[in-house]
Amino acid sequence: MASVSLADIKKLRELLGTGMVDTKNALEEAEGDIDKATEILRLKGAKGNAKRADRSASEGLVAAHEVGGTAYLLELACETDFVAKNDKFVSLADNVLAAVVAAGADSAESALAAPAAGGTIASLIDGEAAILGEKVELRRVAKLSGDNFAIYLHRTNKDLPPQVGVVVAYNGSDQETARSVAQHISFADPQYLAREDVPADAVENERRIVEEISRGEGKPEAALPKIVEGRVGAYFKQVALLEQDYARDNKLSIKQVLEEAGLTVTDFARFRVGS
Repeated sequence: MASVSLADIKKLRELLGTGMVDTKNALEEAEGDIDKATEILRLKGAKGNAKRADRSASEGLVAAHEVGGTAYLLELACETDFVAKNDKFVSLADNVLAAVVAAGADSAESALAAPAAGGTIASLIDGEAAILGEKVELRRVAKLSGDNFAIYLHRTNKDLPPQVGVVVAYNGSDQETARSVAQHISFADPQYLAREDVPADAVENERRIVEEISRGEGKPEAALPKIVEGRVGAYFKQVALLEQDYARDNKLSIKQVLEEAGLTVTDFARFRVGS
């Protein structure tokens, strides 16, 4: 096998982010041809993708973008925080987001089939996963329409890219309050916008559970209806954004904060990496 220079090894490693030994071996097999070595490394990585399919991808990042009355939020997952903060992974996320926006994709399934880099987003991710040496997957994509948007990306660790992302679609002009509501959502994790959006079967199930709990606590039968409704109300405050106490002032509900600011939230999305 041909000997290779440290300069070539360094150049290829910077290009692909591969390990020292794998890079050196690929260059030797390719007799110093960087393009051929790149192909060798990609093929080697691609064979490993299938082996990684069942592995857990609980790290990663969230990314968002707004354009022309539409906003997008995505979660790109990987296996380790080491890869999550790798420049190549962050760059991949940027490229995936750009392709999602260009295609107008509204789900991970439609996004994966969308065109990107001469192939599809799926093939782009597979190719980069082969180089990164980890399972990488586009886990979620949300597409929101609205007049205005507040986007908030939160870093749970200063050394990592954002891992909690929120997009709020709203009507009104108070951008500061809208962003504050987006921050609240990142913390409070509401599942629905209003109590009317909570599925009836979920409400009835909660009512059944709290009634059983109340009976088990020996509450007076005559007082049960009021107690149960009070506890169902507490459930709405957990899951419905407009019912929640405002994180910055728990004397106010989000509904009150929005009304005072002249805002109407029409939709929102929240992703947290790994959950």
